[in-house]
Amino acid sequence: MTVSAAIAVDAGARFTRVARVTADGRPVLAELPGLLSEEGLPVPGRHGGDRDAALRAAYAAYVEHYGTPERVVLVVPQQDRAGHVRRATDVLTELHRAGPVPHLRTLGTPHAVMALLRHAGTAAAPRYAVCDLGATAAEVSVCSLAPGAVVVTGSARHAPAGGYGAGFDAAVLAGAGLPDDEASRRELAWARAQEGAAQRIDTALERTARRPGPRYESAVVHQVAGRPVTAGVVHRALDRLTGGLDRVLDEALTGQPAPPVVAAGGAARFGPLIRHLTGRQSAPVALPGGVDPALAAVFGAALVAAGQADPADRYPYAVSVGTHRTVAGELRAEALLISPAGALEPGGEAVFAETGGQRVRFRAGPAGPAGRTAARTVRIRVHDAEGGSGTPVGALSIPPGGEEERFHVGVRIADDGTARLVLQPLGDGTPGEYPLGVLPTDLEGARS
Repeated sequence: MTVSAAIAVDAGARFTRVARVTADGRPVLAELPGLLSEEGLPVPGRHGGDRDAALRAAYAAYVEHYGTPERVVLVVPQQDRAGHVRRATDVLTELHRAGPVPHLRTLGTPHAVMALLRHAGTAAAPRYAVCDLGATAAEVSVCSLAPGAVVVTGSARHAPAGGYGAGFDAAVLAGAGLPDDEASRRELAWARAQEGAAQRIDTALERTARRPGPRYESAVVHQVAGRPVTAGVVHRALDRLTGGLDRVLDEALTGQPAPPVVAAGGAARFGPLIRHLTGRQSAPVALPGGVDPALAAVFGAALVAAGQADPADRYPYAVSVGTHRTVAGELRAEALLISPAGALEPGGEAVFAETGGQRVRFRAGPAGPAGRTAARTVRIRVHDAEGGSGTPVGALSIPPGGEEERFHVGVRIADDGTARLVLQPLGDGTPGEYPLGVLPTDLEGARS
């Protein structure tokens, strides 16, 4: 077996997509047993909707076929990133009990999609709305392009019971009198892929919308497993898609000018939904090279895994901590810069406060009885390039230490996107970490 240096994995509710970059720089789906062209590996019926089980099965198949990769970039939803990262790490650790675990990093769907556009040089606007329209949910993320970073300034997610794209398919199958099972879904996908099927659906839906009534609603648009699917069935099911998309667009874009839209995910293939999106916002940005929207995220992540695209998910703002310094016998409050803008990346090393190229030494608090320092509350702020007072992140209570104890103070962002304040004792002591949560990414909010 050969070892592939880097792969990307996008584990969905219906398909798991594993991608790599070819020698000539093209992202492609990895050839694996059971692969459906332009779809990925079907998630077994017993694992439907279980991302962790789907990841385990697809990754195990890849390792068996190609060997262990050196790097894995896992595409995760923008929301609930922490939970997905924790579970994915557990899956890979379990599968590699007898050997080294590949380097794992995660990339939110909007960053993965924007990596594809940025690599192709087609991301020319200052802001985009990435619409991830999948089987489970519709998610809209507003992305602002800053030097060296793509900043998600707002996001909204709609994940109805029964799924988003999956709920639409279930409604169509139910209207045709068919069960929502793996066999029926395969038949439905096959019927939609037939020549002329998309045009028939478009024409029938247009007529049904223009002249509601039994004449056009009863028109058969295609056959699924020998059962007719009518325009009326598709029209009623379509409301599930358009209504959910409107909901997340309204929430994510409240009070903001509408930016160009990038449509990704399996449901973004459905012409009537994209026409609804075009009518409401604008025509979606064309994906480079005509990439299938269902593969946009995993192809962008594959370029990142191969080192051909910058993930651009570094934190774009500076982070500081409130400190006190004794000057001429007086205690003065100061803001100590820990991390400059653009220095932190998810899963990267901690960045420590420096002055003159040397790490700043820090004491937990003023001296107390018996040479111990008292517990101290410190306040963390973030600042954009324009400086100012910044935006408060929160306050932490630092435990007391000895009079002679000194620390280096730093900050890091974990794989799950949450930040930690790091106190590294001088010498060989174990560093202490204090959770800060998710640092703010609202460009305007960071200028307060």
